Amino acid sequence: MHATPRKRLAGRLATAAVLAATAGVLTAAPAGAAIFHHGNRTVDVQLLSFNDLHGNLEAPQGSSGTVTEDQPDGTKKVIPAGGMEYLASALRSARAGHEYSITAAAGDMVGASPLMSGLFHDEPTIEALNKLKLDATSVGNHEFDEGKAELQRMQRGGCHPKDGCFEKRKKFRGADFSYLAANVTEEKTGKQILKPYTIWRHKGVKVGIIGLTLEGTPDVVTAQGVKGLKFADEVATINKYANELDRKGVKAIVTLVHEGGMPASGSYNYDCDTPGAGAGISGPIVDIAKKVTPKVDALITGHTHQAYNCTIPDPAGNPRTVTSASSFGRLYTDTTLKYDRRTKDFVRTPVQHARAANHVVDHDRPKAADMTALIDRWKKLAAPVANRAVGYISADINGRGSEAYEKPLGDVIADAQLEAHAPADKGGAQIAFMNAGGVRSDLAFKASGDEGDGVVTYGEAFTVQPFTNMTQVADLTGAQVISVLQQQVSGAVNGSQPKILQISKGLTYTLDMKKTGADRLVVSSVKLNGEAIDPAKTYRVAANEFLMGGGDGFPAFKEAKNKLNGVSDLDAFLSYLGAHSSKSAPLDPPKAERITIVK
Repeated sequence: MHATPRKRLAGRLATAAVLAATAGVLTAAPAGAAIFHHGNRTVDVQLLSFNDLHGNLEAPQGSSGTVTEDQPDGTKKVIPAGGMEYLASALRSARAGHEYSITAAAGDMVGASPLMSGLFHDEPTIEALNKLKLDATSVGNHEFDEGKAELQRMQRGGCHPKDGCFEKRKKFRGADFSYLAANVTEEKTGKQILKPYTIWRHKGVKVGIIGLTLEGTPDVVTAQGVKGLKFADEVATINKYANELDRKGVKAIVTLVHEGGMPASGSYNYDCDTPGAGAGISGPIVDIAKKVTPKVDALITGHTHQAYNCTIPDPAGNPRTVTSASSFGRLYTDTTLKYDRRTKDFVRTPVQHARAANHVVDHDRPKAADMTALIDRWKKLAAPVANRAVGYISADINGRGSEAYEKPLGDVIADAQLEAHAPADKGGAQIAFMNAGGVRSDLAFKASGDEGDGVVTYGEAFTVQPFTNMTQVADLTGAQVISVLQQQVSGAVNGSQPKILQISKGLTYTLDMKKTGADRLVVSSVKLNGEAIDPAKTYRVAANEFLMGGGDGFPAFKEAKNKLNGVSDLDAFLSYLGAHSSKSAPLDPPKAERITIVK
């Protein structure tokens, strides 16, 4: 029996398809069928990323709103940057002309946020990220500031259980993007609290996106925020879900991990691959990157608020991109990954791999009109609270923007907590400690609105102390005070990356950074009001509940006795500003001379 012309044509097309498939290329076929053709076996996938936004919808003030750029002549240039109006504009421009474009983030989108977002439990930030067309983000430690239920509300929507809905006839709809928490489970049930990964699909291209936070999240969040939760090892978790994606036929994989490193330079355009791949970066992410399965093609990181674009070889020896885009929306990373339609994987060899670069979200670009409208709407709702004057300063008082161990604004906050609890009926505090990570911004002399230069508004004070942690006063022996100071520079948490506490007036000591571990503290130098600390004596010590719970790697605080609860850290700060500054006598920046550093 002879084949009809139609059947002969179908046979020739089928044969052509087989030959083309054998050759490994795609070509067009009738009825929209996909066959290989030499011209487009590979396509470029654009990955736009950022991290640690912390609800900064408006451009941050002071040093938190700038980045440093190395110039060809060896000088450094400081560039104003950040703000959702500019970030949206930058990302939308970057996407132009890219058929395959993913936008992802590496955690801390919310939490420790300025008043305009924090006052409304960060609903404004989620709304802005929806407009930004974010595809996915990992959780970070600050996503747990208000606990598991509130994080799940950020994903699923619904009005706040206590404060209700913030706008008439509007119910919070939650995130359109995927919040990913691969290494976070409920202790009792072992169940995931959110999805571990998502699969991005477009025109036959599939990319697996795994998201997770640092295993040490319980060390940097209040105990209440992580109650009942278990945080697993980063490498084991990534490898587990990379294998699961691989079994599902998803070979192209990127990971969003809220853990990071410290580049040798603070300039955003520093080459951390000098003199060799990954040579210019240190910290936890380096060890993670070296151990994560080669099935993962790129690591987007965060947490340390640093800017880097490094190449750290995977266990198979192939180059793998590891990036971070600073914080507060000041930078974004543009990474190009080449996707092979035949292997369904990204091409990654010693000579051909991802190309990535960090870009400044400068203010020399048009603002995104929809973001301006969003900010104006929420700003109007916050204005009655935000714009109230609470203090006056004579110059910038740097906190987050200070690179010194002892920060001027840290001294102010520690003094505020000491003063709030010094009276006998308030706890009789003699010493106050403040964790530097809890000082979230600077106090900038330049006005942020129409309040006038040197005026500190409630909104600005809230940005510095956004957690509203309660303060406590408790008994510590002199020996335990010395242990606290030693734990700044020793132990599993702080041995490699010291966390220097901010201290109240009267307490002085010396750190010899030429030594190692606990020996860095010169014990004989520890004095209170000029007198050596007596190891056997009991002292009344004030600190926020996070530190008193042993947070940030300070287990000595857990040994405290006779605890007395006090005011919130923000209330202590506001009271201090009100008592120690006026329009005619503004507060001067402290000299920050309480800690002597030997290098």
